[in-house]
Amino acid sequence: MGISVLTAVAEASAYLYTVPIVGIELSKTGVTAIGILMILFLIVGSGFFSSSEIAMFSLGTHRIDPMVEQGLRGAKAIKSLKEDPHRLLVTILVGNNMVNITMSSISTTIVGFYFDPGTAVLVSSFGITSLVLIFGETAPKSYAVDNTELHARRVAPVLQFVEKLLWPLITLFHYVTQFVNKLTGGGPAIESSYLSRSEIREMIQTGEREGVLDEEERQMLQRTLRFNRTIAKEVMTPRLDMDAISADSSVEEAIAECVHSGHTRLPVYEGGLDNVIGVVNIRDLVRDAQYGGTDDVELQDLIEPTLHVPESKNVDDLLTEMRSERLHMVIVIDEFGTTEGLVTMEDLTEEIVGEILEGEEEHPIEFVNDDTVTVKGEVNIEEVNEALSIDLPEGEEFETIAGFIFNRAGRLVEEGESIEYEGIQIRVEQVENTRIMKARITRPEEGATLESEAEGGDDDHESDTNDA
Repeated sequence: MGISVLTAVAEASAYLYTVPIVGIELSKTGVTAIGILMILFLIVGSGFFSSSEIAMFSLGTHRIDPMVEQGLRGAKAIKSLKEDPHRLLVTILVGNNMVNITMSSISTTIVGFYFDPGTAVLVSSFGITSLVLIFGETAPKSYAVDNTELHARRVAPVLQFVEKLLWPLITLFHYVTQFVNKLTGGGPAIESSYLSRSEIREMIQTGEREGVLDEEERQMLQRTLRFNRTIAKEVMTPRLDMDAISADSSVEEAIAECVHSGHTRLPVYEGGLDNVIGVVNIRDLVRDAQYGGTDDVELQDLIEPTLHVPESKNVDDLLTEMRSERLHMVIVIDEFGTTEGLVTMEDLTEEIVGEILEGEEEHPIEFVNDDTVTVKGEVNIEEVNEALSIDLPEGEEFETIAGFIFNRAGRLVEEGESIEYEGIQIRVEQVENTRIMKARITRPEEGATLESEAEGGDDDHESDTNDA
């Protein structure tokens, strides 16, 4: 049907060169020359619209405002067009299709002067397709990819003019396509200018594979992405591991406690840990005790105020608040006001840069081999999942490996006990009192997993056979 229509067009157009135009009867050669010039002009138009699509939609929204602030030419036009990306896309597609269809019609007319209708259709189709593919698509789009920002600034004012020139047609298709999208359940993905977190993670992993990022850089970037989804409870030093000083202690006793614990700052409490009244710094203790020039220095005089924050507080907000208040330590409380633990500036820093180890301190995750690690009980499950590329679940009741083990066991566990989750073996290596201090985690080998699945399938088949 399509070829017969084009054939009819070719037959009818064969007589165009005898029709007077503005009082001048054009020859076949004259019509051909004009047609070739028009085709060249339309190929440029096709390249313009194709490259515009790549340039405008490859340019991230975060890069537009800086261009506007710098006063770069075309930046305001880009911002105006990108405010309605769906309409921008319709503008480009309408312009591109008008150019390509017109080009095809003109080429069919010209070729029809020299060939029979059927041959004219084939020659025109293959010829125009080749020209458009090379000069209207591939080359312009390649240029736009390499010069996204510059080309976007060049084409944006022209696209604004095209949008005004074809306003009725563009408006019609704009609303028609929106209606069709609603009927078909299409989403407004074109309007989501920013990258999602999953896309950024994939870019980071690709960067590591391509050698652009090393492993440490990748881990730091991934921790940064995870930072604003972390809460104080996940990074705090738990109550059981807290060292603290009674408000009734002397300065000398406080210094001894700081030295014994290995910390430069310790919380001070009255009556018990649920009533922390502040923090003392060993620097202040030593300075006033040894060089203060007085013998009646009391601990109460050296206590600095601190914050009490809920365990659900976002660490991104907490870091901002601690920097604003110039605090190095805050106390974490639960919904009942009971002290759950403490968070230091070092804890927050480690969430981004990784563990900062001192002296003989062990790394929280130690690789035994490629498939096995030993981890401290307080290590976050997400870190273990990332280290071993596994998928242990995280729940509201627990965030750590110790919490996961207790949740799966449903009771206190003893040293040497093992549990299994989807082929992942977890063995409790060290227990102190009721606390899990260390566990060994082994992920299943890929070959073993496939073999077990195959055996499971064979068993099911045998079972079905026996049942039959």
